[in-house]
Amino acid sequence: MTMDEEQQARQGIIFALGAYLMWGIAPVYFKMIQTVSPVEIICHRILWSFLLLAGLIHFGKQWPTIRHLLSDRNKLYYLIATSVLVGSNWLIFIWAINNNHLLDASLGYYINPLLNVILGMVFLNERLRKLQWIAVALASVGVIIQLILFGSVPIIAISLAGTFGIYGLLRKKVMVSAQNGLFIETLLLVPVALIYLFGFADSATSNLAENSLHLNILLAMAGVVTTLPLLCFAGAATRMKLSTLGFFQYIGPSMMFILAVVFYGEPFSADKATTFLFIWGALLVFSYDGLRHHRRRPAIAMAK
Repeated sequence: MTMDEEQQARQGIIFALGAYLMWGIAPVYFKMIQTVSPVEIICHRILWSFLLLAGLIHFGKQWPTIRHLLSDRNKLYYLIATSVLVGSNWLIFIWAINNNHLLDASLGYYINPLLNVILGMVFLNERLRKLQWIAVALASVGVIIQLILFGSVPIIAISLAGTFGIYGLLRKKVMVSAQNGLFIETLLLVPVALIYLFGFADSATSNLAENSLHLNILLAMAGVVTTLPLLCFAGAATRMKLSTLGFFQYIGPSMMFILAVVFYGEPFSADKATTFLFIWGALLVFSYDGLRHHRRRPAIAMAK
């Protein structure tokens, strides 16, 4: 590895840590504004993210690319679908945090990488290795046990994993940069957010002119909370292998788990404990398989 490659790899690690640490502590921010309804929060998240991304695109001179994407019907249809999915994911996530279901949100993002493997097999004709099948089976058993023995369905976790998993699948198909894709997604959602805020929202916090400066600053920060980790993730993805980047993805849900149990006192009940144990076991198998496969590939390449 050359000096330049080593520097790129170090930068990639810093960006990856930044992205997943920010995603992991995001619930702290949303807890600070839990007096605001989840629908209002998501509207602010859309509007302020749109404005921040518009500024970044302007200074990056990306408007010709945006116009080209908007004129491409095929890509636009995909981005309409992804805008609905990401909006739904944000709403479920914020609702979960503000209603003391952070553990369920953590479980959802633990399940997500396993769901991605299944989606890749079904829609992208990717083959699962033996250990990946075992990991998926363990995760499935955990959910089935929670359903049969405890009579509860982890709806929030499955909804978060499902919306984000399908979102990632469609974004992979459309092949648009993280920044430009999110800008168009928020652009498509802006009219919905404006209609709700000015036409339907009727709460003590819906009028910015009547809010405290502190609350308005926190609401405006929704754009930074949304955009900054995504840009860090994009920076990491361009500087390091995706197989390596994948090992950082458990930082976010692990931090959410700690926040939920240690700081916010959410009950770690028997049904949740059982499901988490099976999911953690599945992720250990999944990670071991990924590490083993990652190490074998250079060896195979050297042998050819």
